[in-house]
Amino acid sequence: MGPSGSGKSTLMNVLGTVDKPTNGEVYIDGTPTSKMNGDQLAEFRNKKLGFIFQAFNLINGLDAEKNVELPLMVSQISEAARRDRAVALLGQLGLAGRQKLHPPQLSGGEQQRVAVARALVNNPALILADEPTGDLDSKTGEAVVKLLRKISDADKVTIIMVTHNLDTTKYCDKIIHIKDGRIEKEEVVK
Repeated sequence: MGPSGSGKSTLMNVLGTVDKPTNGEVYIDGTPTSKMNGDQLAEFRNKKLGFIFQAFNLINGLDAEKNVELPLMVSQISEAARRDRAVALLGQLGLAGRQKLHPPQLSGGEQQRVAVARALVNNPALILADEPTGDLDSKTGEAVVKLLRKISDADKVTIIMVTHNLDTTKYCDKIIHIKDGRIEKEEVVK
């Protein structure tokens, strides 16, 4: 958490291996990331990281199932296996029977659950969630954060979430407050 310009996006970009740190090293799942070249980083991101964006970043021309399959398409996984994994995840997220609908045919909460499924499809070690409830009503937003908490607990996935919504922090283990690019304070929640 932190005000605009505090460094939250920069931190997410460094953790997501989009930007390199000016000094130091970022380790994700025991792997140092700063020495990787572009192709290595792309493969690493696809295998180890899941991204959930505030604006969902779904492709309107693809149905929900194909949107979830996208990260698997570069992973040499068969079409049948991709479909099975996508359909299973969408079912777990309460979207069974809706996998053939395109994003404009889904509610905001349903679109966000498709985005969550896409982030999970490769079984990442780390999920980076940038304002995952920012475009949702409070009820749907709470459902998404509860779901992320459940996934974190069940699958032992680390989730780093940027949020301005204090209500969502009750589902977090720790809150790190950032100001002017520095950690201002840390709070242990659970």
